[in-house]
Amino acid sequence: MTHSISASAHSFSLRAVSRRWTLGAALALTAAFGFAANAAHAEDLDDIKARGVLTIGTEGVYAPYTYHDEKGRLTGYDVEVGRAIAKKLGVEAKFVETPWDALIAGIDAKRYDIGINQIGLSPERLAKYDFTKPYVSIKGVLLVRSDNEKIKGFEDLKGVRMAQTITSNWGKIAVNAGAEIVGVQDFAQSVQLIAQRRADAVVNSELAWVDYRKAQPNVPVKVVATTKEGIDVAIPVRKGNPKLLAALNQALDELRAEGVLKALSIKFLGIDVSTK
Repeated sequence: MTHSISASAHSFSLRAVSRRWTLGAALALTAAFGFAANAAHAEDLDDIKARGVLTIGTEGVYAPYTYHDEKGRLTGYDVEVGRAIAKKLGVEAKFVETPWDALIAGIDAKRYDIGINQIGLSPERLAKYDFTKPYVSIKGVLLVRSDNEKIKGFEDLKGVRMAQTITSNWGKIAVNAGAEIVGVQDFAQSVQLIAQRRADAVVNSELAWVDYRKAQPNVPVKVVATTKEGIDVAIPVRKGNPKLLAALNQALDELRAEGVLKALSIKFLGIDVSTK
């Protein structure tokens, strides 16, 4: 569930990755860059329809968004959104599990058609990819060891060792705060490094932390701050694919109107974080 900020916690503006980069910014940059690469790429939607498969890049290790359940089945909020989108397109979903720091690059390399993995909007990404409308907005939390009394908020991060995936929007918050980045592959590794005193802090999705805490209630890690604003999350596609982008947006609109996004959000996240 969404946490309110305690008296001892401090809020923080996401600056360059804040909600300023919402749908309006995405559309503006799409207008500026969206059709520059038309000649470089074939229209992916036609290929997807011909194959009968939508290939989707995802981590598979980032609960509650993309993970394996007790039976080993890939599931999670983002995974099930991907399956629902594929169904709307009249094709099957095929997931390609990829580490976060290589995930977005896999779109360029055509390892898959799209990526669905809590990929937040940012100026750099909007310049390189076309994005769908946001399908979720999420806040972040700053985590430290339970016995850490020095770090009380984002203003205390200069020179601090932060366990972050280097290319994530959360990692950029750490960089902007002057932290020393300790590279990791996923959120679980970040928490483990903090617990082992090999890193001092991490900022990541509030709901990813809630889910982790449920599975590991005794981990010696605590929340000291919550971001003031959320990051809008959307689906990137290679530029020059207006039909695919339109089809994805139509699918998301229908899933939102039918209550599917809300139902999946409540099922996996405990609250409705789907954007309106």
